[in-house]
Amino acid sequence: MANFAKPNGPQFAVEVYANEYLPEGGREVNAIVTVTSAGGGTADGRTPDGTSPDAAVAIMVDCSGSMDYPPTKMRGARDATAAAIDALRDGVRFAVIAGTHVAEEVYPGGGRLAVAGPRTREAARQSLRRLSAGGGTAIGSWLRLADRLLNSDGVPDTAVRHGILLTDGRNEHESPEDLRAALDAAAGRFTCDARGVGTDWEVKEVTGIASALLGSADIVADPAELTADFTQLMETAMGKEIADVALRLWTPMGAEIKFVKQVAPTVEDVTDRRTPVGPRAGDYPTGSWGDESRDYHVCVEVPDAGIGQEMLAARVSLVIDRGDGNAQSVSQGLVRAVWTDDLVASTAINPQVAHYTGQAELAQVIQQGLDARKSGDTDGATAKLGRAVQLAAGSGNADTAKLLAKVVDVVDAATGTVRLKAKVEEADEMTLETRSTRTVRVKNVQK
Repeated sequence: MANFAKPNGPQFAVEVYANEYLPEGGREVNAIVTVTSAGGGTADGRTPDGTSPDAAVAIMVDCSGSMDYPPTKMRGARDATAAAIDALRDGVRFAVIAGTHVAEEVYPGGGRLAVAGPRTREAARQSLRRLSAGGGTAIGSWLRLADRLLNSDGVPDTAVRHGILLTDGRNEHESPEDLRAALDAAAGRFTCDARGVGTDWEVKEVTGIASALLGSADIVADPAELTADFTQLMETAMGKEIADVALRLWTPMGAEIKFVKQVAPTVEDVTDRRTPVGPRAGDYPTGSWGDESRDYHVCVEVPDAGIGQEMLAARVSLVIDRGDGNAQSVSQGLVRAVWTDDLVASTAINPQVAHYTGQAELAQVIQQGLDARKSGDTDGATAKLGRAVQLAAGSGNADTAKLLAKVVDVVDAATGTVRLKAKVEEADEMTLETRSTRTVRVKNVQK
């Protein structure tokens, strides 16, 4: 483990838990990399020297015609946006966008951001009266406007840029390619939390937005719960202190990275997001950070070696974009490979690796089970969701177990014996699908 402090910011630590002992002929090293940042600020977002990190926020509110059915959705969206504005820290730049088949700047307008303070917060709250339902849904246009505003003149290069997006329906007024192009253009420029209100939206669209922009996704089935959710989202955003942190992996000649996945607090495959940095290294984006901890599963393929040999399989570093084209390394850890004829050592699975391999499988079988259920494949759905129940019970993932119990009748959790429920509330099924990638951390593990 190595620790390095960023001036006036959090201190990062990297810990590596690996299956480092390989049998003769073994070539795959699996490691869990735990990254923790702490001590950077206080509850109001201020750093130890009394300053606040620069930040910019865009709130995108669905104002399509369906938001009036029922009218509580539009009222809930206005109230929630007002609460989010109240949670802004003084000095944070912000904007409110009304999203339909086009994107409109509701506040402050003129292609710019306002600076949060008593006067601008009140003016923004008053502007929310202009949020009314009517029109279609083209989410890509909302994201493109948010991108322009969050990266407009006056926003410091090192600012934490964040979006909050609310929708209640499907993206019907632009092509999937248009939305994908908008997400590709915005990736790395700002992070975004996405929320679906009600039950008429498409889970894979909302989770796809959050995934592409390194944010969270969730369902708010009852519009009355939007205010609490938006308040929590904004408070979390205000706790972010560093905008762009990357996981940098270096491998020696002959070794290759097979995959990199975030596995806590959610499962997210970032393998394809690698940016080469020199001939043997690559950066994997992790988004913005406050005081928090996350886990990553790194799989490295190493060249074959003889019994008794040892090599460095990978070097893991945390790097921060300083905004001037240079990156600062703030922490580092090492992944080793050791070849042994000790059968006990080479067949033992590190508890961290075993736990998160199971959590990743849990997320996968939930998605497969729900897809099978929707397609009418009863046997396939029963098998996959039964395996999900077994994994959730075995890993102590109580929240996911409760969600599964609303979709299946659990006969025996330990063996994964279940029966599909004849009738499932749509909100329950959507909640399970949306939250399927949430994981629990392994407890009481020794390195």
